[in-house]
Amino acid sequence: MDELTGSKVMALRYAGRCRVCSREIAARERAVYERASKTVRCLECPAVAPEQDGVVAGPPSAPPPVEAGTAGVSARREYERRRARDEERLRAKWGRFGGIAVALSEEKQSTSAWDRGAVGEERLGARLDKLAADGPIEVLHDRLIPGTRANIDHIVVAPGGVWVVDSKRYRGQTPALRVEGGLFRPRVEKLVVGGRDCTRLVDGVLGQVAVVREALPDVPVTGALSFIDAEWPLIGGAFVTRGVHVLWPKRLAKRLSESRGELDVGAVAATLAARFRPA
Repeated sequence: MDELTGSKVMALRYAGRCRVCSREIAARERAVYERASKTVRCLECPAVAPEQDGVVAGPPSAPPPVEAGTAGVSARREYERRRARDEERLRAKWGRFGGIAVALSEEKQSTSAWDRGAVGEERLGARLDKLAADGPIEVLHDRLIPGTRANIDHIVVAPGGVWVVDSKRYRGQTPALRVEGGLFRPRVEKLVVGGRDCTRLVDGVLGQVAVVREALPDVPVTGALSFIDAEWPLIGGAFVTRGVHVLWPKRLAKRLSESRGELDVGAVAATLAARFRPA
């Protein structure tokens, strides 16, 4: 890999078009992949286009670098805020014994939940970042929804479309699809995790998908719930409910790596980054 230009010669995972000569490059053909602009060029084409009509062409215009954000940063921030508040209350209640009270007290469940959530987002974010480093994929982490205090955990831009991903860490519990009604009653799909109705999680992802679709009306947008540390059956396990994919991180990464299409990944990511700021 060229450390100065951030480019490397590789067998392309997907078909592409040379940014210099516009030649179609087939999948598995060796070409130069340029990380900064997420573009490819033929091995024969120079990094700078040749002189034309007596004028030396400069390097092609590339979208500005996209600020990917930091996975789990808002959840981590909220956890630290709540922990500090809990400790302050204990110290105020116990006076000079406050330090001992803090040391002996168990963390509130409502506080530790933010820590678990942050860890889940951080772990999934690391996997997505690795995926983006290996191919034409861009990832945005922890993005604010304009006009609200809500956030989107991860937005992934792949050649075939955009994925809105919500990460959940439900240790040792099994996500499952429960279907009720049917013949004489309306068919209702419910997401059940560890025996509890968690359909609200699907509703949340659908809301996030709708917001992203407003920003990109002509781009396919898919929602996903990625459960970390959950118990999945050996066969099957992943499913789709109301258009939202429910699956584990490795399965999600596989789906993203198989994405096919001609989406301008860099341009779409730049549009989303401008619309959804880092939390």
